[in-house]
Amino acid sequence: MGEVADQPIFAAELVPYRSLGRKGFRIMLMLSGLVCVGYGGFFLTTGAWPIGFFFGLDFLLLYGAFRLNYRAAKAREEVTVSRTAISIRKFTPSGRMTEFRWNPFWARFFVRRHDEFGIISMSVQGQGRATDVGSFLNPDDRESFAKAFRGALATVTQRI
Repeated sequence: MGEVADQPIFAAELVPYRSLGRKGFRIMLMLSGLVCVGYGGFFLTTGAWPIGFFFGLDFLLLYGAFRLNYRAAKAREEVTVSRTAISIRKFTPSGRMTEFRWNPFWARFFVRRHDEFGIISMSVQGQGRATDVGSFLNPDDRESFAKAFRGALATVTQRI
């Protein structure tokens, strides 16, 4: 009987959306590198050497910004709902995991909405604790997750 109650009714892995893949990143980096080398070389040969070095600095800053963005994309959340527990496991980009657990009969799912933007934030609260869920998701993914998660909570809290 305990195994049946612990079977997940709902399980979702939430990951940030990145529109530029690895291949696109390499192509964009090569094109911007060619532009920076071309114009930087032109300014170096014409005597405006400080401008040429700034093109190199721009390229390094662009590369660094995208590396940080891809590192942040390693963050993820695993959300599971069973008859006995709601579990939210948050993984940082460095790999550290934090787990939050609630009794589904005591937990509440709160959604903050804005008329123009849709869902602004989602959180699970209960037993004196709260945590945000899917803060990195885009608005459409937030809507679909909120609908599915709310349905799972309704299924769990129904009387058998």
